[in-house]
Amino acid sequence: MAALEPEPEPEPGGQQEAGLGQGGGSPPASPPAAAVGGGTPAWSPASAQAASLLEEAAELLVLQRDFAAALERCEAGCSSLGPAPGADSSCAEVKCSLCVVGIQALAEMNRWREVLSWVLQYYHRPEHLPPKLLELCILLYSKVREPQVMLEVGSSWLRDQTNKSLPEYGSLLELYLLHVLLPLGRFEGAEELVYSCDVLDSEQKLAFVETICEKRCQWTQQEEMHSAHDEQEDKATETVLGALSQKLLTMLTLLRRTLRSMSSHFYLLPYKKMLLATFLLYLVVVRLDPASPTSLPFICKLVQLFRQAWAAVLSPIHRPPIQD
Repeated sequence: MAALEPEPEPEPGGQQEAGLGQGGGSPPASPPAAAVGGGTPAWSPASAQAASLLEEAAELLVLQRDFAAALERCEAGCSSLGPAPGADSSCAEVKCSLCVVGIQALAEMNRWREVLSWVLQYYHRPEHLPPKLLELCILLYSKVREPQVMLEVGSSWLRDQTNKSLPEYGSLLELYLLHVLLPLGRFEGAEELVYSCDVLDSEQKLAFVETICEKRCQWTQQEEMHSAHDEQEDKATETVLGALSQKLLTMLTLLRRTLRSMSSHFYLLPYKKMLLATFLLYLVVVRLDPASPTSLPFICKLVQLFRQAWAAVLSPIHRPPIQD
């Protein structure tokens, strides 16, 4: 792509770089080839290299859909520009645009949790973030329902005195209130931030306070609805548990009665007679011949002992008839 040829201006470095820091515009194809004001280069070598990497990253992101490669180009470009914000506005704009493309690449790869830490490794402190990046991060983490990530970052940026002089300060304050503090229920902190802000006039403060009051009312109503729903669920759970407990108690009562009945029958067993019957059975089967007349008295005694044991175990009501 051909290099941009800006018209000469009275002061060096006064040309506009279209598309940088806007998140959706086209990055510059290459640094200006022409010198402005007596042959001085308008772009530093670092800016030129970073702008070339920005062009490659944008093409990889939008056209080729190679998000990993686009992220690598953004990281290389940001590293070449250095960690601290410089006095060169072109470097700051290119760096901001590189971070915007990098955030988009991370989001496309479903690595949005790494966005804030990835950006801060090139700016180091939250108050050094450009307004465009802070806005993008707030919207991103609000979209994925994790606004608490931006709680401390946004507070540090808004407390910085240098940032209060920026034209985007008022819009970012409103964005921070609506997408971070109020969704988290930090109403006292929101009111304190509004009242302590010297940038806002009385009408703006009044409008913000009214918005905070409305959100507080909505929050209270939702809390009451959730409490009522939780109470109904607790009552339903108690009812189910009560029914289960009653069934379990009935089963345990039946089991106790059954065990008591079995134990009572167990204690009624005539152990001595059972031992005698076992001994007689041993004599008849092992020592004597069951067909012999001499074993007949032992067999009769054995049958009598078994009848007595049967009568002791079974109650008269449930005793089955015994036929001779």
